[in-house]
Amino acid sequence: MNNPDQPLKQRLTPLQFAVTQEGATEPPFHNAYWDHHEEGIYVDVVSGKPLFSSRDKFDSGCGWPSFARPLEPEELQYRKDFSHGMVRVEVRSQTADSHLGHVFDDGPPELGGIRYCINSAALRFIPNDRLEAEGYGAYRRLFEED
Repeated sequence: MNNPDQPLKQRLTPLQFAVTQEGATEPPFHNAYWDHHEEGIYVDVVSGKPLFSSRDKFDSGCGWPSFARPLEPEELQYRKDFSHGMVRVEVRSQTADSHLGHVFDDGPPELGGIRYCINSAALRFIPNDRLEAEGYGAYRRLFEED
């Protein structure tokens, strides 16, 4: 992992910095995780805090990763967003105050009806087989057979 003492502009790519620190949005269908299907968890690229599980990811057709629920609800904060002539709810990480994306109430009803539309640039993916090595072993239980 990157050295947390390094300034963010040096630790993050320009796109990661623009998204997480300046509220930018990456292009739909041209980002790392919109069509990603590997099992594992997605963490905040800035703080490393767990945010979402691949088990809660679904294809919404919007071109960004979509999740039905957060892994750790207390790690998310919500703000009204009136930008671009719309009324939306912005999702930010609690620990790092990273802009992640937006949340909508148009998710699949069978998954609870919520859609977390998240920028790939705000996330780092930890594959299931690397959870222990990366310090996220507690989340292995999510991927064990029932």
